[in-house]
Amino acid sequence: MELYELTVHELKEKLAKKEITIYDITKSYVDRINQKEKEVKAFTNTYLDEALEKANILEEKVENGEERTPYMGIPIGIKDNICTKDKKTTCSSKMLENFVSPYDATVMQKINHENMITLGKLNMDEFAMGASTEYSAFKKTSNPWNLNKVPGGSSGGSAAAVAANMVPWALGSDTGGSIRQPASFCGVVGLKPTYGLVSRYGLVAFASSLDQIGPITKDVEDSALLLNIISGHDPKDTTSAPIEKKDYTKALVNDVKGLRIGIPREYFGQGINEEVKKALENAMETYRKLGATVEECSIDVAEYALATYYIIACAEASSNLGRFDGIRYGYRTKNFDNLKDLYRNSRSEGFGKEVKRRIILGTYVLSSGYYEAYYKKAQKVRTLVKKQFDEAFAKYDVLLTPTSPTVAFDIGTRSNNPLEMYLADICTVSVNIAGLPGISIPCGVDTEGMPIGMQLIGNSFAEETILRAAYTFEQNTKFREKYQPEFKGGVK
Repeated sequence: MELYELTVHELKEKLAKKEITIYDITKSYVDRINQKEKEVKAFTNTYLDEALEKANILEEKVENGEERTPYMGIPIGIKDNICTKDKKTTCSSKMLENFVSPYDATVMQKINHENMITLGKLNMDEFAMGASTEYSAFKKTSNPWNLNKVPGGSSGGSAAAVAANMVPWALGSDTGGSIRQPASFCGVVGLKPTYGLVSRYGLVAFASSLDQIGPITKDVEDSALLLNIISGHDPKDTTSAPIEKKDYTKALVNDVKGLRIGIPREYFGQGINEEVKKALENAMETYRKLGATVEECSIDVAEYALATYYIIACAEASSNLGRFDGIRYGYRTKNFDNLKDLYRNSRSEGFGKEVKRRIILGTYVLSSGYYEAYYKKAQKVRTLVKKQFDEAFAKYDVLLTPTSPTVAFDIGTRSNNPLEMYLADICTVSVNIAGLPGISIPCGVDTEGMPIGMQLIGNSFAEETILRAAYTFEQNTKFREKYQPEFKGGVK
Protein backbone atom coordinates (compact mmCIF):
# COMPACT_ATOMS: atom_id res chain seq x y z
CA MET A 1 0.00 0.00 0.00
CA GLU A 2 1.27 3.46 -0.93
CA LEU A 3 1.67 6.12 1.77
CA TYR A 4 -0.91 8.34 0.08
CA GLU A 5 -3.54 5.62 0.57
CA LEU A 6 -3.22 5.68 4.35
CA THR A 7 -5.46 7.59 6.74
CA VAL A 8 -4.02 10.29 8.98
CA HIS A 9 -4.17 8.10 12.07
CA GLU A 10 -2.25 5.40 10.20
CA LEU A 11 0.36 7.94 9.07
CA LYS A 12 0.70 9.23 12.64
CA GLU A 13 1.27 5.70 13.92
CA LYS A 14 4.02 5.04 11.35
CA LEU A 15 5.68 8.38 12.17
CA ALA A 16 5.62 7.56 15.89
CA LYS A 17 7.30 4.19 15.18
CA LYS A 18 9.84 5.94 12.93
CA GLU A 19 8.90 3.65 10.04
CA ILE A 20 8.57 6.69 7.76
CA THR A 21 9.64 10.34 7.75
CA ILE A 22 7.72 13.56 7.26
CA TYR A 23 9.51 13.99 3.93
CA ASP A 24 8.40 10.50 2.84
CA ILE A 25 4.75 11.41 3.42
CA THR A 26 4.97 14.81 1.75
CA LYS A 27 6.85 13.45 -1.27
CA SER A 28 4.23 10.70 -1.67
CA TYR A 29 1.41 13.27 -1.84
CA VAL A 30 3.37 15.67 -4.05
CA ASP A 31 4.01 12.87 -6.53
CA ARG A 32 0.35 11.84 -6.39
CA ILE A 33 -0.78 15.41 -7.14
CA ASN A 34 1.64 15.63 -10.05
CA GLN A 35 0.23 12.34 -11.34
CA LYS A 36 -3.54 12.91 -10.91
CA GLU A 37 -4.29 16.65 -10.70
CA LYS A 38 -4.38 17.12 -14.47
CA GLU A 39 -7.35 14.71 -14.66
CA VAL A 40 -9.20 15.51 -11.43
CA LYS A 41 -8.54 19.29 -11.36
CA ALA A 42 -9.16 19.62 -7.63
CA PHE A 43 -6.77 22.53 -6.85
CA THR A 44 -6.88 26.24 -7.62
CA ASN A 45 -3.28 26.66 -6.36
CA THR A 46 -0.65 24.19 -5.16
CA TYR A 47 2.44 24.78 -2.99
CA LEU A 48 4.38 21.63 -3.80
CA ASP A 49 7.98 22.94 -3.73
CA GLU A 50 7.21 24.89 -0.58
CA ALA A 51 5.68 21.75 0.97
CA LEU A 52 8.81 19.68 0.31
CA GLU A 53 10.97 22.45 1.71
CA LYS A 54 8.87 22.65 4.87
CA ALA A 55 9.00 18.84 5.21
CA ASN A 56 12.81 18.99 5.25
CA ILE A 57 12.78 21.78 7.85
CA LEU A 58 10.37 19.86 10.11
CA GLU A 59 12.38 16.67 9.70
CA GLU A 60 15.50 18.52 10.78
CA LYS A 61 13.70 19.80 13.87
CA VAL A 62 12.68 16.26 14.79
CA GLU A 63 16.26 15.02 14.35
CA ASN A 64 17.47 17.86 16.58
CA GLY A 65 15.18 16.67 19.35
CA GLU A 66 12.65 19.50 19.20
CA GLU A 67 9.25 18.65 20.64
CA ARG A 68 6.94 17.24 18.00
CA THR A 69 3.38 18.57 17.77
CA PRO A 70 0.80 15.78 17.35
CA TYR A 71 0.23 16.45 13.64
CA MET A 72 3.62 17.78 12.65
CA GLY A 73 4.25 17.14 8.97
CA ILE A 74 0.77 15.85 8.14
CA PRO A 75 -0.33 17.30 4.76
CA ILE A 76 -3.71 19.00 4.31
CA GLY A 77 -5.74 20.74 1.61
CA ILE A 78 -7.75 23.92 2.23
CA LYS A 79 -10.92 25.04 0.47
CA ASP A 80 -10.25 28.27 -1.38
CA ASN A 81 -12.68 30.40 0.64
CA ILE A 82 -10.62 30.06 3.84
CA CYS A 83 -8.09 32.90 4.24
CA THR A 84 -4.43 31.88 4.21
CA LYS A 85 -1.88 34.58 4.97
CA ASP A 86 0.31 35.67 2.04
CA LYS A 87 -1.46 33.19 -0.25
CA LYS A 88 -4.23 33.68 -2.76
CA THR A 89 -7.78 33.16 -1.50
CA THR A 90 -9.90 33.30 -4.66
CA CYS A 91 -13.24 31.69 -3.76
CA SER A 92 -12.88 30.30 -7.32
CA SER A 93 -14.07 33.69 -8.59
CA LYS A 94 -12.70 36.18 -11.09
CA MET A 95 -13.68 38.79 -8.48
CA LEU A 96 -10.90 37.55 -6.13
CA GLU A 97 -8.58 35.96 -8.72
CA ASN A 98 -5.56 37.93 -7.50
CA PHE A 99 -6.54 38.55 -3.87
CA VAL A 100 -3.74 37.67 -1.44
CA SER A 101 -5.01 37.42 2.12
CA PRO A 102 -3.18 39.59 4.68
CA TYR A 103 -4.18 37.28 7.54
CA ASP A 104 -4.93 33.67 8.47
CA ALA A 105 -8.38 32.35 9.31
CA THR A 106 -8.62 31.01 12.86
CA VAL A 107 -8.74 27.43 11.56
CA MET A 108 -5.52 28.12 9.62
CA GLN A 109 -3.85 29.42 12.77
CA LYS A 110 -4.74 26.11 14.42
CA ILE A 111 -3.50 24.10 11.42
CA ASN A 112 -0.23 26.05 11.41
CA HIS A 113 0.16 25.67 15.18
CA GLU A 114 0.20 21.90 14.57
CA ASN A 115 2.96 22.36 11.95
CA MET A 116 0.87 20.72 9.24
CA ILE A 117 1.92 21.10 5.62
CA THR A 118 -0.59 22.83 3.35
CA LEU A 119 -0.39 21.30 -0.13
CA GLY A 120 -2.71 23.82 -1.77
CA LYS A 121 -6.06 25.57 -2.03
CA LEU A 122 -8.96 23.53 -3.36
CA ASN A 123 -11.46 24.32 -6.10
CA MET A 124 -15.09 25.11 -5.33
CA ASP A 125 -18.25 26.58 -6.77
CA GLU A 126 -17.77 30.34 -6.93
CA PHE A 127 -18.31 31.89 -3.48
CA ALA A 128 -19.59 28.44 -2.38
CA MET A 129 -22.75 28.81 -4.48
CA GLY A 130 -23.39 25.51 -6.22
CA ALA A 131 -23.74 21.76 -5.86
CA SER A 132 -21.35 20.42 -8.50
CA THR A 133 -18.16 22.56 -8.63
CA GLU A 134 -19.12 23.46 -12.20
CA TYR A 135 -19.59 27.10 -11.20
CA SER A 136 -15.89 27.70 -10.52
CA ALA A 137 -14.51 30.53 -12.63
CA PHE A 138 -11.31 28.57 -13.30
CA LYS A 139 -12.01 24.89 -13.93
CA LYS A 140 -14.52 22.06 -13.51
CA THR A 141 -13.41 19.44 -10.99
CA SER A 142 -14.08 15.78 -11.86
CA ASN A 143 -15.21 12.97 -9.59
CA PRO A 144 -12.33 10.49 -9.06
CA TRP A 145 -14.78 7.58 -9.20
CA ASN A 146 -15.75 8.56 -12.73
CA LEU A 147 -14.13 11.55 -14.39
CA ASN A 148 -17.23 12.24 -16.46
CA LYS A 149 -19.26 12.95 -13.30
CA VAL A 150 -19.35 15.89 -10.91
CA PRO A 151 -17.74 15.64 -7.45
CA GLY A 152 -20.59 17.59 -5.83
CA GLY A 153 -20.27 21.04 -4.38
CA SER A 154 -19.47 23.54 -3.28
CA SER A 155 -16.55 21.74 -1.55
CA GLY A 156 -16.07 19.51 -4.59
CA GLY A 157 -12.33 20.15 -4.81
CA SER A 158 -11.87 19.16 -1.17
CA ALA A 159 -13.88 15.93 -1.52
CA ALA A 160 -12.27 14.99 -4.84
CA ALA A 161 -8.74 15.60 -3.51
CA VAL A 162 -9.38 13.32 -0.52
CA ALA A 163 -11.06 10.63 -2.65
CA ALA A 164 -8.20 10.72 -5.19
CA ASN A 165 -5.62 10.43 -2.37
CA MET A 166 -4.06 13.77 -3.28
CA VAL A 167 -4.47 14.94 0.34
CA PRO A 168 -5.09 12.77 3.43
CA TRP A 169 -7.75 15.20 4.66
CA ALA A 170 -9.11 18.64 3.82
CA LEU A 171 -11.15 21.53 5.15
CA GLY A 172 -14.42 22.47 3.47
CA SER A 173 -17.31 24.76 4.27
CA ASP A 174 -20.98 23.85 4.50
CA THR A 175 -23.81 26.36 3.99
CA GLY A 176 -26.56 23.99 2.85
CA GLY A 177 -24.77 20.67 2.40
CA SER A 178 -21.51 21.74 0.77
CA ILE A 179 -19.37 19.36 2.83
CA ARG A 180 -21.79 16.43 3.12
CA GLN A 181 -23.09 16.25 -0.47
CA PRO A 182 -19.65 16.17 -2.16
CA ALA A 183 -18.48 13.69 0.49
CA SER A 184 -21.42 11.50 -0.52
CA PHE A 185 -20.67 11.83 -4.25
CA CYS A 186 -16.95 11.05 -3.71
CA GLY A 187 -17.28 8.20 -1.21
CA VAL A 188 -15.55 9.94 1.70
CA VAL A 189 -16.58 11.23 5.14
CA GLY A 190 -17.85 14.80 5.50
CA LEU A 191 -18.77 16.41 8.82
CA LYS A 192 -20.75 19.63 9.19
CA PRO A 193 -20.30 20.70 12.86
CA THR A 194 -22.92 22.47 14.97
CA TYR A 195 -23.15 26.15 14.07
CA GLY A 196 -20.71 28.00 16.33
CA LEU A 197 -18.48 25.02 17.17
CA VAL A 198 -15.80 26.01 14.64
CA SER A 199 -14.79 29.64 14.18
CA ARG A 200 -15.88 31.33 10.95
CA TYR A 201 -13.28 34.09 11.33
CA GLY A 202 -11.42 34.19 8.02
CA LEU A 203 -14.05 32.24 6.10
CA VAL A 204 -15.24 34.37 3.18
CA ALA A 205 -18.95 34.72 3.94
CA PHE A 206 -21.71 33.35 1.74
CA ALA A 207 -24.60 33.21 4.25
CA SER A 208 -23.35 34.12 7.70
CA SER A 209 -26.10 32.42 9.73
CA LEU A 210 -25.63 29.14 7.84
CA ASP A 211 -21.89 28.82 6.98
CA GLN A 212 -19.74 26.36 8.91
CA ILE A 213 -16.20 25.04 8.34
CA GLY A 214 -15.73 21.29 8.74
CA PRO A 215 -13.51 18.29 7.86
CA ILE A 216 -13.57 16.02 4.82
CA THR A 217 -11.62 12.83 5.54
CA LYS A 218 -11.01 9.25 4.48
CA ASP A 219 -12.66 7.76 7.56
CA VAL A 220 -14.60 8.69 10.70
CA GLU A 221 -11.60 8.56 13.04
CA ASP A 222 -9.77 11.18 10.98
CA SER A 223 -12.91 13.32 11.06
CA ALA A 224 -12.89 13.28 14.87
CA LEU A 225 -9.16 14.07 14.92
CA LEU A 226 -9.50 17.10 12.63
CA LEU A 227 -12.56 18.32 14.54
CA ASN A 228 -10.45 18.21 17.72
CA ILE A 229 -7.98 20.58 16.08
CA ILE A 230 -10.33 23.14 14.53
CA SER A 231 -13.13 23.35 17.12
CA GLY A 232 -13.24 25.70 20.08
CA HIS A 233 -14.36 29.16 21.11
CA ASP A 234 -12.90 32.13 19.24
CA PRO A 235 -13.36 35.68 20.59
CA LYS A 236 -12.83 37.01 17.04
CA ASP A 237 -16.09 35.34 15.95
CA THR A 238 -19.18 36.67 17.75
CA THR A 239 -21.18 33.58 16.74
CA SER A 240 -18.57 31.22 18.21
CA ALA A 241 -20.06 29.13 21.02
CA PRO A 242 -18.30 29.39 24.42
CA ILE A 243 -18.38 25.67 25.14
CA GLU A 244 -15.81 23.44 26.81
CA LYS A 245 -13.21 21.85 24.54
CA LYS A 246 -13.84 18.13 23.93
CA ASP A 247 -11.89 15.13 22.70
CA TYR A 248 -14.13 13.70 20.00
CA THR A 249 -12.03 10.56 19.60
CA LYS A 250 -13.54 9.32 22.88
CA ALA A 251 -16.81 8.91 20.97
CA LEU A 252 -15.23 6.37 18.61
CA VAL A 253 -16.77 3.32 20.24
CA ASN A 254 -17.91 0.37 18.13
CA ASP A 255 -21.28 0.04 19.87
CA VAL A 256 -24.76 1.36 19.13
CA LYS A 257 -26.72 -0.86 21.50
CA GLY A 258 -29.64 1.16 22.84
CA LEU A 259 -29.12 4.00 20.37
CA ARG A 260 -32.46 5.41 19.19
CA ILE A 261 -32.43 6.18 15.46
CA GLY A 262 -35.30 8.07 13.82
CA ILE A 263 -36.04 7.79 10.09
CA PRO A 264 -37.92 10.92 8.90
CA ARG A 265 -40.28 9.64 6.21
CA GLU A 266 -40.24 12.98 4.38
CA TYR A 267 -36.62 12.35 3.31
CA PHE A 268 -37.53 9.11 1.51
CA GLY A 269 -40.32 10.37 -0.74
CA GLN A 270 -40.56 11.33 -4.38
CA GLY A 271 -37.27 12.08 -6.10
CA ILE A 272 -35.10 9.70 -4.07
CA ASN A 273 -33.28 7.27 -6.35
CA GLU A 274 -34.34 3.65 -5.76
CA GLU A 275 -30.75 2.43 -5.40
CA VAL A 276 -30.07 5.16 -2.83
CA LYS A 277 -33.22 4.16 -0.95
CA LYS A 278 -32.21 0.48 -1.01
CA ALA A 279 -28.71 1.25 0.32
CA LEU A 280 -30.24 3.26 3.17
CA GLU A 281 -32.68 0.45 4.00
CA ASN A 282 -29.72 -1.94 4.19
CA ALA A 283 -27.97 0.51 6.51
CA MET A 284 -31.04 0.62 8.77
CA GLU A 285 -31.04 -3.17 8.93
CA THR A 286 -27.33 -3.12 9.85
CA TYR A 287 -28.08 -0.78 12.76
CA ARG A 288 -30.93 -3.04 13.93
CA LYS A 289 -28.62 -6.05 13.92
CA LEU A 290 -26.09 -4.08 15.94
CA GLY A 291 -28.65 -3.37 18.66
CA ALA A 292 -29.98 0.07 17.79
CA THR A 293 -33.68 0.92 17.79
CA VAL A 294 -34.73 2.14 14.34
CA GLU A 295 -38.15 3.77 13.93
CA GLU A 296 -39.91 5.88 11.33
CA CYS A 297 -40.77 9.42 12.38
CA SER A 298 -41.96 12.65 10.79
CA ILE A 299 -40.50 16.13 10.28
CA ASP A 300 -43.24 17.43 8.02
CA VAL A 301 -41.92 20.99 7.87
CA ALA A 302 -38.91 19.58 5.99
CA GLU A 303 -40.83 19.99 2.72
CA TYR A 304 -40.52 23.77 3.16
CA ALA A 305 -36.83 23.68 4.10
CA LEU A 306 -35.42 24.06 0.59
CA ALA A 307 -37.46 27.17 -0.21
CA THR A 308 -36.69 28.59 3.25
CA TYR A 309 -32.98 27.94 2.77
CA TYR A 310 -32.72 29.64 -0.61
CA ILE A 311 -34.58 32.74 0.58
CA ILE A 312 -32.35 33.14 3.67
CA ALA A 313 -29.10 32.15 1.94
CA CYS A 314 -29.64 34.42 -1.06
CA ALA A 315 -30.67 37.35 1.15
CA GLU A 316 -27.49 37.00 3.23
CA ALA A 317 -25.39 36.51 0.09
CA SER A 318 -26.79 39.73 -1.37
CA SER A 319 -25.73 41.56 1.78
CA ASN A 320 -22.32 39.89 2.16
CA LEU A 321 -21.26 40.29 -1.45
CA GLY A 322 -22.10 43.98 -1.46
CA ARG A 323 -18.52 44.62 -0.31
CA PHE A 324 -17.14 43.59 -3.72
CA ASP A 325 -17.61 46.93 -5.45
CA GLY A 326 -14.47 47.31 -7.57
CA ILE A 327 -12.98 49.90 -5.22
CA ARG A 328 -11.55 48.49 -2.01
CA TYR A 329 -10.18 45.14 -3.20
CA GLY A 330 -10.92 42.46 -5.75
CA TYR A 331 -11.60 42.79 -9.47
CA ARG A 332 -11.98 46.28 -10.96
CA THR A 333 -13.26 46.85 -14.48
CA LYS A 334 -11.20 48.91 -16.90
CA ASN A 335 -14.37 50.00 -18.66
CA PHE A 336 -16.00 52.88 -16.77
CA ASP A 337 -16.65 56.61 -17.08
CA ASN A 338 -18.27 57.25 -13.70
CA LEU A 339 -18.82 55.67 -10.29
CA LYS A 340 -22.05 53.96 -11.28
CA ASP A 341 -20.36 52.32 -14.28
CA LEU A 342 -17.48 51.23 -12.04
CA TYR A 343 -19.85 49.42 -9.67
CA ARG A 344 -22.00 47.89 -12.39
CA ASN A 345 -19.23 46.74 -14.70
CA SER A 346 -16.92 45.45 -11.95
CA ARG A 347 -19.69 43.28 -10.51
CA SER A 348 -21.03 42.21 -13.92
CA GLU A 349 -17.60 41.14 -15.12
CA GLY A 350 -16.27 39.82 -11.79
CA PHE A 351 -19.17 37.58 -10.72
CA GLY A 352 -20.32 34.42 -12.51
CA LYS A 353 -23.90 33.77 -13.55
CA GLU A 354 -24.88 31.69 -10.50
CA VAL A 355 -23.56 34.28 -8.05
CA LYS A 356 -25.40 37.04 -9.92
CA ARG A 357 -28.58 34.95 -9.92
CA ARG A 358 -28.45 34.58 -6.14
CA ILE A 359 -27.58 38.23 -5.51
CA ILE A 360 -30.59 39.30 -7.58
CA LEU A 361 -32.89 36.85 -5.80
CA GLY A 362 -31.57 37.93 -2.39
CA THR A 363 -31.95 41.61 -3.18
CA TYR A 364 -35.50 40.96 -4.32
CA VAL A 365 -36.62 39.18 -1.12
CA LEU A 366 -35.07 41.94 1.01
CA SER A 367 -36.62 44.78 -0.97
CA SER A 368 -39.43 46.99 0.25
CA GLY A 369 -42.76 45.30 -0.33
CA TYR A 370 -41.35 41.76 -0.43
CA TYR A 371 -39.41 41.55 2.85
CA GLU A 372 -42.52 40.58 4.86
CA ALA A 373 -43.80 38.15 2.26
CA TYR A 374 -40.54 36.26 1.78
CA TYR A 375 -37.61 36.90 4.11
CA LYS A 376 -39.60 37.41 7.33
CA LYS A 377 -41.80 34.39 6.56
CA ALA A 378 -38.69 32.27 5.85
CA GLN A 379 -37.28 33.20 9.26
CA LYS A 380 -40.54 32.08 10.89
CA VAL A 381 -40.38 28.76 9.06
CA ARG A 382 -36.76 28.44 10.20
CA THR A 383 -38.00 28.61 13.80
CA LEU A 384 -40.54 25.86 13.04
CA VAL A 385 -37.83 23.66 11.49
CA LYS A 386 -35.66 24.01 14.62
CA LYS A 387 -38.67 23.28 16.85
CA GLN A 388 -39.51 20.07 15.00
CA PHE A 389 -35.93 18.87 15.21
CA ASP A 390 -35.94 19.62 18.96
CA GLU A 391 -39.09 17.51 19.31
CA ALA A 392 -37.50 14.69 17.31
CA PHE A 393 -34.37 14.70 19.50
CA ALA A 394 -36.51 14.44 22.62
CA LYS A 395 -37.32 10.94 21.32
CA TYR A 396 -34.30 9.96 19.20
CA ASP A 397 -30.53 10.23 19.53
CA VAL A 398 -29.82 10.32 15.80
CA LEU A 399 -31.82 10.93 12.62
CA LEU A 400 -30.86 8.93 9.52
CA THR A 401 -31.51 10.21 5.98
CA PRO A 402 -29.95 10.06 2.52
CA THR A 403 -27.23 12.68 2.05
CA SER A 404 -28.35 13.25 -1.52
CA PRO A 405 -31.40 11.96 -3.42
CA THR A 406 -29.07 10.65 -6.15
CA VAL A 407 -25.49 9.61 -6.76
CA ALA A 408 -23.11 11.90 -8.68
CA PHE A 409 -24.56 13.05 -11.99
CA ASP A 410 -22.80 13.66 -15.32
CA ILE A 411 -20.90 16.91 -15.83
CA GLY A 412 -23.02 19.40 -17.77
CA THR A 413 -26.40 17.76 -17.22
CA ARG A 414 -27.69 20.20 -14.59
CA SER A 415 -25.51 23.30 -14.83
CA ASN A 416 -28.04 25.06 -17.06
CA ASN A 417 -31.04 24.05 -14.93
CA PRO A 418 -30.78 25.93 -11.61
CA LEU A 419 -33.92 24.39 -10.07
CA GLU A 420 -32.73 20.84 -10.73
CA MET A 421 -29.32 21.76 -9.29
CA TYR A 422 -30.90 23.26 -6.17
CA LEU A 423 -32.81 20.01 -5.55
CA ALA A 424 -29.45 18.28 -4.95
CA ASP A 425 -29.47 20.01 -1.52
CA ILE A 426 -32.94 18.86 -0.50
CA CYS A 427 -31.71 16.36 2.12
CA THR A 428 -29.07 18.59 3.69
CA VAL A 429 -30.33 22.19 3.94
CA SER A 430 -32.57 21.67 6.99
CA VAL A 431 -29.50 20.80 9.08
CA ASN A 432 -28.00 24.24 8.39
CA ILE A 433 -31.33 26.01 8.94
CA ALA A 434 -31.53 24.43 12.40
CA GLY A 435 -27.79 24.85 13.13
CA LEU A 436 -27.35 21.12 13.82
CA PRO A 437 -24.39 18.76 13.24
CA GLY A 438 -24.56 16.27 10.39
CA ILE A 439 -22.16 13.71 8.98
CA SER A 440 -22.16 11.90 5.65
CA ILE A 441 -20.57 8.48 5.42
CA PRO A 442 -20.52 6.07 2.48
CA CYS A 443 -22.99 3.18 2.77
CA GLY A 444 -22.67 1.43 -0.58
CA VAL A 445 -22.44 1.89 -4.34
CA ASP A 446 -24.98 1.80 -7.16
CA THR A 447 -24.91 -0.52 -10.17
CA GLU A 448 -22.46 1.82 -11.96
CA GLY A 449 -20.09 1.68 -8.98
CA MET A 450 -20.76 5.24 -7.79
CA PRO A 451 -20.79 5.80 -4.01
CA ILE A 452 -23.97 6.39 -2.02
CA GLY A 453 -23.92 8.56 1.11
CA MET A 454 -25.87 8.23 4.36
CA GLN A 455 -26.47 11.30 6.53
CA LEU A 456 -26.63 11.10 10.31
CA ILE A 457 -28.03 14.18 12.06
CA GLY A 458 -27.49 14.94 15.74
CA ASN A 459 -28.77 17.40 18.30
CA SER A 460 -26.91 20.67 18.84
CA PHE A 461 -23.32 20.05 20.05
CA ALA A 462 -23.94 16.27 20.06
CA GLU A 463 -21.12 15.52 17.61
CA GLU A 464 -20.07 12.61 19.83
CA THR A 465 -23.36 10.81 19.17
CA ILE A 466 -23.23 11.00 15.38
CA LEU A 467 -19.51 10.15 15.38
CA ARG A 468 -20.22 7.05 17.48
CA ALA A 469 -23.06 5.98 15.16
CA ALA A 470 -20.96 6.67 12.04
CA TYR A 471 -17.87 4.92 13.43
CA THR A 472 -19.84 1.81 14.41
CA PHE A 473 -21.41 1.55 10.95
CA GLU A 474 -18.05 2.09 9.28
CA GLN A 475 -16.32 -0.57 11.38
CA ASN A 476 -19.02 -3.11 10.57
CA THR A 477 -19.27 -2.44 6.84
CA LYS A 478 -15.63 -1.63 5.86
CA PHE A 479 -16.51 0.50 2.83
CA ARG A 480 -12.92 1.61 2.12
CA GLU A 481 -11.71 -1.99 2.07
CA LYS A 482 -14.38 -3.00 -0.46
CA TYR A 483 -14.49 0.01 -2.76
CA GLN A 484 -11.96 2.49 -4.14
CA PRO A 485 -12.14 5.05 -6.98
CA GLU A 486 -11.23 3.51 -10.32
CA PHE A 487 -10.73 6.74 -12.32
CA LYS A 488 -13.18 5.71 -15.03
CA GLY A 489 -13.54 7.72 -18.22
CA GLY A 490 -10.21 6.93 -19.83
CA VAL A 491 -7.76 7.43 -16.94
CA LYS A 492 -6.08 4.46 -15.29
